[in-house]
Amino acid sequence: MQLRIPGRRGKIEGFRTMKRITVLSLIVLTAICLLSTCFAASQQLPTSDQRLHAEKKVLIVYLSRTNNTKAIAEIIRQKVGGRMVALELETPYPTDYNATVQQVVRENDTGYLPPLKTKIDRIEQYDLVFLGFPTWGMQLPPPIKSFLHQYDLKGKTVIPFNTNGGYGPGSSFQTVKERCPQSTVLQGFVTRGGSERDGQYLVIKDARAEEASKEVETWLKKIGILK
Repeated sequence: MQLRIPGRRGKIEGFRTMKRITVLSLIVLTAICLLSTCFAASQQLPTSDQRLHAEKKVLIVYLSRTNNTKAIAEIIRQKVGGRMVALELETPYPTDYNATVQQVVRENDTGYLPPLKTKIDRIEQYDLVFLGFPTWGMQLPPPIKSFLHQYDLKGKTVIPFNTNGGYGPGSSFQTVKERCPQSTVLQGFVTRGGSERDGQYLVIKDARAEEASKEVETWLKKIGILK
């Protein structure tokens, strides 16, 4: 059998083909590496909001009887993260609305601070403390006063938020400032909630919850918590 040995021209063409394949392979490999790097960067780089939240530890404390204040607390947590804590009393208020109103009036008149069942460990670790409550008798509810008396918020940023039956926050925001003299108290958030007296309970839901979410986001940007 006779072997055919390729000539010089065949060798040159073969070399050129191998060179083209090598160059194309390098181009494809480079493109894959660039795409992989970009994808990884997009997955790892936090947004400006995420960087802000990573720098600050957030605590969201709230008192809620009809769950409207709780609904706002949940929206805030969706926006900024953090830990949510519901305030509960050792002896809960009566389920009867009128009986609760009368008890709160007596507590406000006498300055009585109802003992809290809720315990918060290592509150000193938090930088931002959101404080949510309804308006009771146009004042700050006694359980919130108990919280501010029991826990030292010195040096922290305190951010109040309020739901009410249409009469506004009353003197509650001013009372928060007075009871947190060594804290930075930012502008509070106010929105219409339910009116237990009129049989309106949880109203911040469905379309109203979506509207409230937009209101909360606007407020958070205004006070510099979100960018």
